[in-house]
Amino acid sequence: MAITTTAAFNEFDTKVKPSPATWAKVHERRNAVVNVIKEAFPAGNAIRYQSHKIIGSLGRNTACNPVDDIDLMVYLHVDQDLWNRRYRYNSSEFLYRVRKALNENSPVRKIGSRGQAVRFFYADGLNVDVAAVEKYTSGDCCIPDGVGGWLTTNPNKHEAYLSDRSNVLGGDLKKVIRFAKKWNKAHSSRLSSFHLEMLVARTYGTLGSNSRTALRLFFDYNMRNLSVQDPAGFSGDLSAYLNCVSKGAVNDSLKSARDRADLALTAEKRGDHREAIRLWRIVLGNDFPAYG
Repeated sequence: MAITTTAAFNEFDTKVKPSPATWAKVHERRNAVVNVIKEAFPAGNAIRYQSHKIIGSLGRNTACNPVDDIDLMVYLHVDQDLWNRRYRYNSSEFLYRVRKALNENSPVRKIGSRGQAVRFFYADGLNVDVAAVEKYTSGDCCIPDGVGGWLTTNPNKHEAYLSDRSNVLGGDLKKVIRFAKKWNKAHSSRLSSFHLEMLVARTYGTLGSNSRTALRLFFDYNMRNLSVQDPAGFSGDLSAYLNCVSKGAVNDSLKSARDRADLALTAEKRGDHREAIRLWRIVLGNDFPAYG
């Protein structure tokens, strides 16, 4: 509950951003899964554990509460002869091999595959997706593409891009990203998480401390402007998964949010914080504080 728009956004920021307790749980679960992987792929094996890294929105520090999955990239070194014989052209077999080994070594009762990763299911809902990768000498990685082939990626480049953008803009870009994600979730989750992050990151020339005006600009700038390239140079246009109908729906949502943001900013300017908070709550969903 808040009686000013600024206070409402500050409260929302605290509610949306994963807490230290959440991060502690994430790290505890990561460590448990990594221990299983180390046991399943020990030194001396033809496939052996090398390193791990939390990736995805948690890795980029753009995750929102509630946190319900951990994306864990695990570098498994494969002996060259085995790689050439069995896995170079068959990522599905590689993924099945990883899943089988983890099933045999983990106390977790349910482990499955999701096309590109092996998932550890936990009763509390905080699941772990293990993306097993092989590294190129360039530092890029190849991960299963879900249909038997391989995709090239580099999460380090994505993290560096967002951090660099935030530094250049002079504001809290990742906070605005989290707010934009809550808008997306409140309105049918039509945009993928990574695509949305890259849209926010490219929106601004400068970024001050007023996240209300920043959100308004995000809605306005990206309406009918959903194409954005993967900054690492691997995936091309990140909007490619949207068809004409879904693009139209996203654009309608952006326009509606932009119009309500205009009304909310006007209400705040005239001192009507009750109305401004009411309008922002429509835009950002029921997790946004009510007036009072």
